Amino acid sequence: MIQGTGIDIIELERIEKLFQRNVKFVERVLTKSEQEKLSTFTNHKRRVEFLAGRFAVKEAYSKAVGTGIGKHLSFQSIEIISNDLGQPVIYVNSKEQVGAHVSISHSKQYAIAQVILEK
Repeated sequence: MIQGTGIDIIELERIEKLFQRNVKFVERVLTKSEQEKLSTFTNHKRRVEFLAGRFAVKEAYSKAVGTGIGKHLSFQSIEIISNDLGQPVIYVNSKEQVGAHVSISHSKQYAIAQVILEK
Protein backbone atom coordinates (compact mmCIF):
# COMPACT_ATOMS: atom_id res chain seq x y z
CA MET A 1 0.00 0.00 0.00
CA ILE A 2 1.31 3.46 -0.89
CA GLN A 3 1.84 5.60 2.20
CA GLY A 4 3.10 8.75 0.47
CA THR A 5 4.56 10.17 -2.70
CA GLY A 6 6.75 13.17 -3.36
CA ILE A 7 8.35 14.74 -6.39
CA ASP A 8 10.80 17.60 -6.84
CA ILE A 9 12.30 19.28 -9.88
CA ILE A 10 15.19 21.73 -9.74
CA GLU A 11 16.96 23.82 -12.36
CA LEU A 12 20.60 22.80 -12.72
CA GLU A 13 21.52 26.44 -13.34
CA ARG A 14 20.11 27.43 -9.93
CA ILE A 15 22.11 24.70 -8.17
CA GLU A 16 25.25 25.61 -10.12
CA LYS A 17 25.00 29.25 -9.00
CA LEU A 18 24.53 28.22 -5.37
CA PHE A 19 27.39 25.73 -5.68
CA GLN A 20 29.78 28.35 -7.08
CA ARG A 21 28.82 31.18 -4.73
CA ASN A 22 28.23 29.41 -1.45
CA VAL A 23 30.40 26.58 -0.11
CA LYS A 24 28.05 26.33 2.86
CA PHE A 25 25.25 25.24 0.51
CA VAL A 26 27.02 21.92 -0.12
CA GLU A 27 27.65 21.47 3.60
CA ARG A 28 24.01 22.23 4.38
CA VAL A 29 22.54 19.86 1.79
CA LEU A 30 24.98 16.94 1.66
CA THR A 31 26.09 14.67 4.48
CA LYS A 32 29.82 14.03 4.95
CA SER A 33 29.73 10.80 2.94
CA GLU A 34 27.72 12.49 0.16
CA GLN A 35 30.31 15.29 0.12
CA GLU A 36 33.05 12.66 -0.23
CA LYS A 37 31.18 11.10 -3.17
CA LEU A 38 30.76 14.57 -4.75
CA SER A 39 34.52 15.13 -4.54
CA THR A 40 35.18 11.99 -6.62
CA PHE A 41 33.63 13.59 -9.72
CA THR A 42 36.16 15.48 -11.81
CA ASN A 43 33.63 16.79 -14.33
CA HIS A 44 31.98 20.01 -13.08
CA LYS A 45 28.70 19.28 -14.87
CA ARG A 46 28.50 15.85 -13.21
CA ARG A 47 29.15 17.43 -9.80
CA VAL A 48 26.25 19.86 -10.34
CA GLU A 49 23.98 17.00 -11.46
CA PHE A 50 24.90 14.94 -8.40
CA LEU A 51 24.26 17.84 -6.02
CA ALA A 52 20.97 18.73 -7.73
CA GLY A 53 19.84 15.11 -7.73
CA ARG A 54 20.53 14.67 -4.02
CA PHE A 55 18.79 17.96 -3.26
CA ALA A 56 15.74 16.85 -5.28
CA VAL A 57 15.58 13.41 -3.60
CA LYS A 58 15.71 14.94 -0.13
CA GLU A 59 12.95 17.41 -1.02
CA ALA A 60 10.84 14.66 -2.62
CA TYR A 61 11.29 12.38 0.40
CA SER A 62 10.27 15.14 2.80
CA LYS A 63 7.14 15.73 0.71
CA ALA A 64 6.32 12.00 0.66
CA VAL A 65 6.62 11.90 4.45
CA GLY A 66 4.39 14.97 4.63
CA THR A 67 6.58 17.24 6.72
CA GLY A 68 8.81 18.98 4.22
CA ILE A 69 12.34 20.02 5.17
CA GLY A 70 12.21 21.85 8.48
CA LYS A 71 11.62 21.12 12.13
CA HIS A 72 11.15 17.34 11.88
CA LEU A 73 13.41 16.50 8.93
CA SER A 74 16.63 18.15 7.77
CA PHE A 75 18.90 17.77 4.76
CA GLN A 76 21.51 16.33 7.12
CA SER A 77 19.17 13.67 8.54
CA ILE A 78 18.48 12.30 5.04
CA GLU A 79 21.27 10.49 3.23
CA ILE A 80 21.19 8.89 -0.21
CA ILE A 81 23.64 6.03 -0.71
CA SER A 82 23.90 4.09 -3.96
CA ASN A 83 23.81 0.33 -3.57
CA ASP A 84 26.07 -2.08 -5.51
CA LEU A 85 23.86 -1.71 -8.59
CA GLY A 86 23.95 2.09 -8.42
CA GLN A 87 20.37 2.34 -7.19
CA PRO A 88 19.83 5.21 -4.74
CA VAL A 89 18.73 4.11 -1.26
CA ILE A 90 17.39 6.54 1.35
CA TYR A 91 18.64 6.52 4.93
CA VAL A 92 17.15 8.72 7.64
CA ASN A 93 19.21 9.14 10.79
CA SER A 94 21.42 6.28 9.53
CA LYS A 95 18.47 3.86 9.14
CA GLU A 96 17.58 2.46 5.73
CA GLN A 97 14.06 3.42 4.73
CA VAL A 98 12.72 0.06 3.58
CA GLY A 99 9.79 0.64 1.27
CA ALA A 100 11.12 3.97 -0.01
CA HIS A 101 11.41 3.80 -3.79
CA VAL A 102 13.57 6.47 -5.46
CA SER A 103 13.98 7.63 -9.03
CA ILE A 104 16.41 10.39 -10.08
CA SER A 105 16.80 11.78 -13.58
CA HIS A 106 18.67 14.65 -15.22
CA SER A 107 18.18 16.55 -18.43
CA LYS A 108 20.20 19.38 -19.89
CA GLN A 109 18.39 21.89 -17.66
CA TYR A 110 16.79 20.00 -14.79
CA ALA A 111 17.17 17.32 -12.15
CA ILE A 112 14.04 15.56 -10.99
CA ALA A 113 13.40 13.02 -8.26
CA GLN A 114 10.39 11.00 -7.22
CA VAL A 115 9.98 9.10 -3.97
CA ILE A 116 7.20 6.62 -3.26
CA LEU A 117 6.78 5.32 0.28
CA GLU A 118 5.25 1.88 0.58
CA LYS A 119 3.97 0.17 3.71
